[in-house]
Amino acid sequence: MNAPTKIDTSAEALMATAIRVLTMDAVQAANSGHPGMPMGMADVAAVLFNRFMQIDPSCPKWPDRDRFVLSAGHGSMLVYSINHMLGYADMDMDQIRSFRQWGARTAGHPEYGHADGIETTTGPLGQGITTAVGMALAERMHNARFGDDLVDHYTYVIAGDGCLMEGISHEAIDMAGHWQLGRMIVLWDDNKITIDGSTELSTSVDQKARFAAAGWHVQEVDGHDREAVAAAIEAAKKDPRPSLIDCKTVIGQGAPNKAGSHKVHGAPLGAEEIAASRTALGWAHEAFTLPKEVYAAWQAVAARGREAREGWEARLLCAEHGGAFEKSLAGPDKAAMAEAITAYKQQLSADAPKVATRKASEMALAVVNATLPNAIGGSADLTGSNLTLTKGMSPVSKDNYGGNYIHYGIREFGMSAAMNGIALHGGFFPYGGTFLVFADYARPAIRLSALMGLPVAYVMTHDSIGLGEDGPTHQPVEHLASLRAMPNLNVFRPADVVETAEAWEIAATSEKTPSLLALSRQNLPCLRTEHRSENLTAKGAYVLREPEGGRDVTLIATGSEVEIAMNAADELARQDVRAAVVSAPCFELFAAQDEAYRASVLGDAPRVGVEAAVEQGWSPLLGARSAFVGMTGFGASAPADDLYKHFGITAEAVAAAAKKLIR
Repeated sequence: MNAPTKIDTSAEALMATAIRVLTMDAVQAANSGHPGMPMGMADVAAVLFNRFMQIDPSCPKWPDRDRFVLSAGHGSMLVYSINHMLGYADMDMDQIRSFRQWGARTAGHPEYGHADGIETTTGPLGQGITTAVGMALAERMHNARFGDDLVDHYTYVIAGDGCLMEGISHEAIDMAGHWQLGRMIVLWDDNKITIDGSTELSTSVDQKARFAAAGWHVQEVDGHDREAVAAAIEAAKKDPRPSLIDCKTVIGQGAPNKAGSHKVHGAPLGAEEIAASRTALGWAHEAFTLPKEVYAAWQAVAARGREAREGWEARLLCAEHGGAFEKSLAGPDKAAMAEAITAYKQQLSADAPKVATRKASEMALAVVNATLPNAIGGSADLTGSNLTLTKGMSPVSKDNYGGNYIHYGIREFGMSAAMNGIALHGGFFPYGGTFLVFADYARPAIRLSALMGLPVAYVMTHDSIGLGEDGPTHQPVEHLASLRAMPNLNVFRPADVVETAEAWEIAATSEKTPSLLALSRQNLPCLRTEHRSENLTAKGAYVLREPEGGRDVTLIATGSEVEIAMNAADELARQDVRAAVVSAPCFELFAAQDEAYRASVLGDAPRVGVEAAVEQGWSPLLGARSAFVGMTGFGASAPADDLYKHFGITAEAVAAAAKKLIR
């Protein structure tokens, strides 16, 4: 992407002032919000957009646009003000007036999908900068496949002190430095203020030294000296390393009595201070009123972006790999995936292999990766345990962005946020693995996957006390319940190789829902030995075994405990008790089925739930006449078989619970 040729810098002071006044007016009208950061970073933002950003508001999803991430998401009026002045069609002045109000696109924090020009949801501090690492890595990976003519853009981040205090920032800067993501530039709003007061209350870290130690290019500038800011960004673009620009700013710049104080961080300025600010800024216009000169200056940025986008489109038409490029952005081929998985399931049902579902996942991933050319795998330093690397994959590195497997290191949170960034950038289907118990480390990023509707896949192995000797620190007992409580997340706990393959078909073709696969360490038999082309896992739950003559009891289980339920049904049959067995690999998908289907699966007989986890979350499946066989506390260190016996998760215990219900 070529740099803009003719840029008028004379209006930048006015452009920055417009950000300040729109911010203080909107926050005042809402009687809530954070004016300090947008006012303090207005000069930096004006320079960044006027001289460097390549975006086209008339085509917000242009693939080769620069990405702008407001990691300090509480300062959302910065991006809303800019997007309004740039001319995004969905950001008129009524949206600014309605800041933080019901139904407005101008939410308290930037929300992906609510308005054009919002590249990611931010607000939880530290996640923006880490998501941006994924975007910057995706840019390099996409570039390695399609070249500079089609992929040649930057990822810019505005981060605050809070973003850099959060622990995830260490994971972010370590990854970016290690991968040498030279097209990632972070503008640090170094105003030395947090909600409680001066940053001296809580931190003494030399952030510049920390970034330098991680392999970043580091500069320091006066954040209100626009020429210095521009020179720093120019230098950053020329350096092959990711860049941190320490912008020394005054929070609330422009407010004559409150600037520089923590009091301007998260509260309206008040009518008196706003009036004084207008005088100090030389702003003679009424609230929510901008002169034509402001719009002209900002929309010149949009016009240059449109010109750049049109040039890019001309190159795309002539590009040798243009069709493949567009296909990479179009989403997965569902028909091809269904065909591949169906054929694979037929083989599995015939061969009936007895393997751990983590191994079944590896086997299914070989099919997925052969079918989806843009799948990007990875693991948080557990590749040999998660089994996320399939034959023919090569590692991504600073020397090989053309690889398709990412070694994220021991950074579960960082991995998950980076995968969000890869998905948001477009062009790839990311999946990454760790142990299920470490979902707690990754949870905030998994939550944002769900909130944003990103089709990211999480491979979580060692899913229960069945992992054995590593003990209770590594045995997830409450994690399934907590993850199932998260809206818009499909949690799969497959029982065998066939269900695992079906779960991967769903995960790899999902459009707006992330998937999490909870997978066993111990071997499990193939229970689906009769081939069905229909993806039964997509129903969430289904009848695996139906006794003749009606049901006396229904046994419902997931994952490794489905085998236990089947054995319990055999034991009950010997006692003339007719037990149906329901496999329930995905509670969320089952809840989405119609009432008639759910009733046909669950039946009217008493029910016994079986899962090597806590009972919480099972009530919709169990009903009034029910029992639960599972965990009531933490696990222990011992061989898996001994643990199942000790905690009473056995076929005999399930049969006894069933008999007690039907007496």
